[in-house]
Amino acid sequence: MRKSALQVARASYQPKLPAGLKGAVNVKEGAPTQSVDNQEEIKALFPNTYGMPLVEFVPGEQTASEPMNVGVILSGGQAPGGHNVITGLFDTIKKLNPANRLFGFILGPGGLVDHNYMELTADVIDEYRNTGGFDMIGSGRTKLEKVEQFEKGLEIIRQLDIKAIVIIGGDDSNTNACVLAEYYAAKQYGVQVIGCPKTIDGDLKNDQIETSFGFDTACKTYSELIGNIERDCNSARKYWHFIKVMGRSASHIALECALQTQPNVCLISEEIQQKDLTLNQVVEQLCEVIASRAAAGNNFGTVIIPEGLIEFIPAIGRLIQELNDLLAAHGADYKDLDKQAQREYIIAHLSKENAATFETLPEGVARQLSLDRDPHGNVQVSLIETEKLLSEMCEAKLAQWKKEGKYNGKFAAQHHFFGYEGRCAAPSNFDADYCYALGTSAAQLIANGKTGYMAIVKNTTAPAEQWIAGGVPITMMMNMERRNGEMKPVIRKALVELDGKPFQAFAAVRDQWAKETAYIYPGPIQYWGPTEVCDQTTKTLALEQK
Repeated sequence: MRKSALQVARASYQPKLPAGLKGAVNVKEGAPTQSVDNQEEIKALFPNTYGMPLVEFVPGEQTASEPMNVGVILSGGQAPGGHNVITGLFDTIKKLNPANRLFGFILGPGGLVDHNYMELTADVIDEYRNTGGFDMIGSGRTKLEKVEQFEKGLEIIRQLDIKAIVIIGGDDSNTNACVLAEYYAAKQYGVQVIGCPKTIDGDLKNDQIETSFGFDTACKTYSELIGNIERDCNSARKYWHFIKVMGRSASHIALECALQTQPNVCLISEEIQQKDLTLNQVVEQLCEVIASRAAAGNNFGTVIIPEGLIEFIPAIGRLIQELNDLLAAHGADYKDLDKQAQREYIIAHLSKENAATFETLPEGVARQLSLDRDPHGNVQVSLIETEKLLSEMCEAKLAQWKKEGKYNGKFAAQHHFFGYEGRCAAPSNFDADYCYALGTSAAQLIANGKTGYMAIVKNTTAPAEQWIAGGVPITMMMNMERRNGEMKPVIRKALVELDGKPFQAFAAVRDQWAKETAYIYPGPIQYWGPTEVCDQTTKTLALEQK
């Protein structure tokens, strides 16, 4: 593989580790745990992995380690730092016993089921230290949820003499890890399963997981791009830039990018839902900012929009929920109809209120809501061009206001969607360190006989030496939710908390940002230089841990 000059220099970076992971470790166990909700249902579904204690690693004495082989899977969407989880895992199992071997399953969980794998040797690992992407072994979205899959996976696990599987993924992938751990424990197969918290969306966090890996790098990458656009916006002074960023189920990325760049407007899906705003009300509020700035001679500005906004508008959210259930139950009846017949079928089968909402939507948006679902049965909201929808609706309303004498400015829009641009960026120092520590923790959880745990690292706003590493039972994070028309155990997603410090800090200054041109231009991620520049955490994490 050919390397850039940055990659060559970056390969020599040695990630910083918490004191508790630098040498031999002892396991410090806490009190028994319970799930965040639906305790009886979750306990009944996971009798062998429920109620286990929290685990913390503290310095200990070196003991002999029996040889063990480990398998690793990258699952779901890419996130910066995944390679460092694998390198931390590899380095640690080799320190425990040089005879230990690491196998990577190719293209996600499907690699386990299809017996598609490669051994990850030092030669392979060294090519990928501190690099972005998941291209070492690839990723995939196969869901591990069927007994046939578990048993098929067991065949290759036995063939390779694998002691444990590490699944690196988001909330759905770690839910699958929990189900797999329970199945293998119930069958007494002696195969451990460990998860690692990955998602740039930032919605896999709770009291034990301070942040999911990749969020830091992705937000800094997007914020650089947004800052560049703001500078262009403030130079030309003739465009409103509507910028959509990743985040289907939560607005953490939008909020973090706003805190880093100070746009004129940042929409927060959770707030719109809590206030029960309609799409027209959202547009009207946007137009008020645009008109106010125009009156001051500023016919330009920036708007940050979370990818999943459309789902959080309550009337549309209720429509999507019924559409999900309808198409899960009757998708076969629907899929072969022509476009007009599909529209008529949906309107005929929806409740009166949701049918009325569906009929008022622009045809393109209505069509996208009723088309293909993702592997989890959800609307693919990233395909809905919310940034264009909002700007077009703003343009129409401003034209109406101009006729009524309420607005006398000029409005021209530019559209951007930042998604793939941030998922495979070279990890920041924070993500490089954090991920390496997660991989090291995963190895120690395996060596200490744990299964059904997720590797965690806490106290992450302190210097890395002071971070606290350990593990949390995955069942502790689970509750029951409706998926594809039926109740299933899943890890609860973390939404933006409207009474939380990050949102409150944003809410305190957004009116000022709307009026003034208060842009900040963060620039690119820095890898070498002063620690206050290179090792800084996200604004979100700093405010939450303050």
